[in-house]
Amino acid sequence: MSQTLKQEQFKEESMTPNHPKWEKAISRGGNLYQKEFEIRSDFERDYNRILNSTAYSRLKHKTQVFYATNNDHVCTRIEHVNIVASIAKTISRSLGLNVELVEAMAFGHDLGHSPFGHHGERIIATIMHEEKFPEPFWHEKNSLRMIDKIETLPNYNGEHENLNLTYAVRDGIVCHCGEVDENGLKPRDEFVDLSKMRKGQFMPYTYEGCVVKISDKLAYIGRDIEDATRYGLFTKKDYAVLKQIAVNFTKQDVKLKQINPTSLIYELVTDLCINSNPEIGLNFSKENFELMNQVKHFIFEKVCMHKRLEPFMDYANLIIRTVYKFLKSYYDGANTINKLKKDTKLYPTLIVDFRKWIVKYSNYDLELRKLRKYYNEIIYDIENFDDYKQAIIDFISSMTDKYIMRVYTDLITF
Repeated sequence: MSQTLKQEQFKEESMTPNHPKWEKAISRGGNLYQKEFEIRSDFERDYNRILNSTAYSRLKHKTQVFYATNNDHVCTRIEHVNIVASIAKTISRSLGLNVELVEAMAFGHDLGHSPFGHHGERIIATIMHEEKFPEPFWHEKNSLRMIDKIETLPNYNGEHENLNLTYAVRDGIVCHCGEVDENGLKPRDEFVDLSKMRKGQFMPYTYEGCVVKISDKLAYIGRDIEDATRYGLFTKKDYAVLKQIAVNFTKQDVKLKQINPTSLIYELVTDLCINSNPEIGLNFSKENFELMNQVKHFIFEKVCMHKRLEPFMDYANLIIRTVYKFLKSYYDGANTINKLKKDTKLYPTLIVDFRKWIVKYSNYDLELRKLRKYYNEIIYDIENFDDYKQAIIDFISSMTDKYIMRVYTDLITF
């Protein structure tokens, strides 16, 4: 590239104590317990709380593109999260932004993904629409719900408390998606109630959030192509298209077998860092922005919509709907837990785990919650049918591919 890469152009925009948004960015919904000597920053603490959450652990068995893969080298959701973090940190270091903040956002951005990836997300969204839920399901908002309401960590007394993350990290998580359809991303100025946000309504509150939003798009360009190649999904014509895209990116001819998708990501990252500044925002060159969109379109058409995935899509729809219908059938107001308990021997995994979920997050048995040291927020009224259905949706959306397949097998096996 002929232009010169200037380092740390966004240093004054970095979310640090000198930034005018700082106090709001580090604000939390409640008090977080403190050590006598705390050597971590607010965003480092958020990163550690996310990294130690069970939702993060489950990402290793959640779909990125290929469902319930048995290939150890195919990308799962946890690898995607790590790739996003790597790209975001590279961009942030170059631009002079807060690397600790982007790392926390990146590691937390997909905690609310359902089993079976975006297809599972669509199935759950359809169920909720059919059941007339007041709010639609979208994984960014569900990630916020996961970190605000569902995930807990024990404090020094062993009492389970909600994660209670900073506003900036929560904002970066709920605003991370929505297609990047225009160049020149800039953060918004408004400090808004994130729980009331509609999908795609706002840009992130920080430049760090904008970086994660872009990095999420860049991350799948490399791995989706590599994984589809492993499974032999591309035709010779598809490879010819990929070769031309690679030539357009690198501005030099490449042999067909030498196409390296990660090199395309590097070209885009470098292009972004060269062409961005605080006046115009995070910006690609016009040429490379158009090429990036070509790659995204190619992946959607040739990978995400490949006929090889269709049978599993039907299977995923059957599994999620069956589990939802099964758990819904047990509702009996305050007697629901007892009704579930009667069938424990028939369906030990699903019913036992769901009963634990109800105890932890509902008002069913306050003494038992206290005994188990559940000091997290109560979010379900067991005598409210709508709350019970929301509990099922939350429970299902937290599942991994392998777990929901296992409990479905338990339901149909004698």
